[in-house]
Amino acid sequence: MALPLEGERARALEITTMVQMLAEGFLTSLQIFALTLVGALPLGMVVTFLRGSRCVVVRAITRVYISVMRGTPLMLQMFAIYFMPYYVFGIQLTPDSKWQATIVAFIINYAAYFAEIYRSGLQSIPRGQYEAAEVLGYSKPQTFCYIVLPQLIKRIMPAIGNEVITLVKDTSLAFAIGVGEMFSTAKALVASQVSMVPFGIAAAIYWVFNFIVEVALGRIEKMLAYYHD
Repeated sequence: MALPLEGERARALEITTMVQMLAEGFLTSLQIFALTLVGALPLGMVVTFLRGSRCVVVRAITRVYISVMRGTPLMLQMFAIYFMPYYVFGIQLTPDSKWQATIVAFIINYAAYFAEIYRSGLQSIPRGQYEAAEVLGYSKPQTFCYIVLPQLIKRIMPAIGNEVITLVKDTSLAFAIGVGEMFSTAKALVASQVSMVPFGIAAAIYWVFNFIVEVALGRIEKMLAYYHD
């Protein structure tokens, strides 16, 4: 009777070890997620303003940038950013090059998507609110910060939420250039253990984190509910 019990304990230990390894990989995924948001959310706003610039050249360049970022795969962009320094400029790649290329690719890719979300939100604000703010003596920065921005955040939260949840899953693409995030760890475990269990555990971790993100975004939307359309 002892042998089956020992076998069960051994299997439990293997699963515990796999969870720990996947959790370590998820920390890398979480870093990609956090750094992308920190970089892409403000950069997206800058891109939005550039897209609305009075300068035709700036507008054209910004539109091309958005079109390329949205029209080509993120994985391809990572490869381009990773290999371009070497093949175009002859710069030797370093052990940190993979990580740097991943973060840069994610930021500039998601900034393009956020920029279009911001633009749609800004266009939904009635022109009369800008005129009323001008009559009341508000400067343009004051109008944006105190009148437009709160309404903008409320209107774009659902779209931003979708992109944030997509970002959680897209972190798995970093394995393509050798960054050791959770999905690459799961693939290695599946190959070594000849079992689909690591994929199941990884899926559960992704789902739990996305659920937490959904709850957090839902609370933010409720906080902004007093801004009625």
